[in-house]
Amino acid sequence: MTRTAAFEKTPGWLDWHSNPKAPDFTPPPGAVDAHCHVFGPGDEFPFAPERKYTPCDASKDQLFALRDHLGFSRNVIVQATCHGADNSAVIDAIAHSHGKAKGIASIKPAITDAELAALDAGGIKGVRFNFVKRLVNPLPPEVLRELVGRIAPLGWHIVVYFEAADLPGLYDFLSDLPVIAVADHMGRPDVSQPLDAPGFELFLRLMRESGHIWAKVSGAERLSQSGPPGYDDFVPFARRVVERFPDRVLWGTDWPHPNLKSHMPDDGALVDLLPRIAPTPELQRKLLVDNPMRLYWPEEVNT
Repeated sequence: MTRTAAFEKTPGWLDWHSNPKAPDFTPPPGAVDAHCHVFGPGDEFPFAPERKYTPCDASKDQLFALRDHLGFSRNVIVQATCHGADNSAVIDAIAHSHGKAKGIASIKPAITDAELAALDAGGIKGVRFNFVKRLVNPLPPEVLRELVGRIAPLGWHIVVYFEAADLPGLYDFLSDLPVIAVADHMGRPDVSQPLDAPGFELFLRLMRESGHIWAKVSGAERLSQSGPPGYDDFVPFARRVVERFPDRVLWGTDWPHPNLKSHMPDDGALVDLLPRIAPTPELQRKLLVDNPMRLYWPEEVNT
């Protein structure tokens, strides 16, 4: 994993864990890893010229092997910023998943209706809007509103990635959206602060006042200051979101964990956080099965 064809990895890049433990926690039947990525392989799906990092390869076959190892049934594959708006790697992974994967795309304002239709036919269910400036150059809200208007007829939703410090400036935009918006990693709260600190309270208020806002209670390895294996400072934040909004939460591994600096998590240990985040079988089923199925495989839920 040191090279990706003609692409040299970003110096200091941490590769994904090659031998994760078998989780002690057994996910409920039909569980969905609702946030993961594929990188390349670079010789087959080149990385975007405008990318701000160059990762290791992380193929669909490796992702699906991890899915099976962890005891999950399906994946939602989110377009990685290293691939820009070329969603070919995600579409290819979905096509080879035997119906067990859906995707979230990245698109440009100039995308045609025919191209949107092709993505829809390829298993795309939404679009990611990234507001993290160290990863992308964010599009202005007025451009994003126009894109939302174009994807809404497809029944798509959006996934939003932002940091807690940016939420005050995004609050009105997010609360006014006419489609479901799923916040990656709970909007990246500062988990070293108390649960009732203003930043996290603002995110909870957004969810409370806006029924179309969902949250991924993922990212322990990104947000925690206490670190592995227990990520103890992260758990209360995720649990609060799950307990207050049980019908609007998702979870994912975030494999292969791009742009981590401190450590590379054991994905099996991340799965073992789930009963601490969702402490009852009912909450676990909502988080891992019912909610992602309703959002990504509604045709199976409604038949």
